Amino acid sequence: MITTKWSLDPTHSEVQFKVKHLMISTVTGQFKKFEASVETEGNDFATAKINFSADIDSISTNNEQRDAHLKNADFFNSEKYPKLTFESEKLEKAGDDNYKLQGNLTMLGVTKPVTLNVELGGIVNDPWGNTRAGFTIHGKINRKEFGMLFNHVTETGGLMLGEDININAAAEFVKEKAEMLQAA
Repeated sequence: MITTKWSLDPTHSEVQFKVKHLMISTVTGQFKKFEASVETEGNDFATAKINFSADIDSISTNNEQRDAHLKNADFFNSEKYPKLTFESEKLEKAGDDNYKLQGNLTMLGVTKPVTLNVELGGIVNDPWGNTRAGFTIHGKINRKEFGMLFNHVTETGGLMLGEDININAAAEFVKEKAEMLQAA
């Protein structure tokens, strides 16, 4: 069996999240520091084993005061939980270039199964002789399921923040090398 390792190209990748504010608009944030690795059998991404982590202190919503609040114990508690992680369990084909990615997300020390939608943008050889694969990833989690309970009720009785967090990511991976593994 040939195992292919793919490294994240962070200059062509991004991880964003969106949450409702006052239930009338949306705030977008991102993690500026994150890592991911993929291992496949050959170039078959249906066999992918995926690991991802994001550095909580790299969170950015274009507002320093809000970013500081998100890092404290009301939200991500970056001092106690400096990273969030995802480890894949299964990647199922759901169409020509579409997949359902199932795995475990750990945030605030709580691990829950999640399912994300993945689209393979393609696999190409770049001008420097590298093989690259591009993906878009979308999904939704409920922050309360991970223990992120902070919220305020507005004067009109509405909630300040939505519970659902929409995840949007773009990832480009570069093929590292293929290694022959001994069959067990």
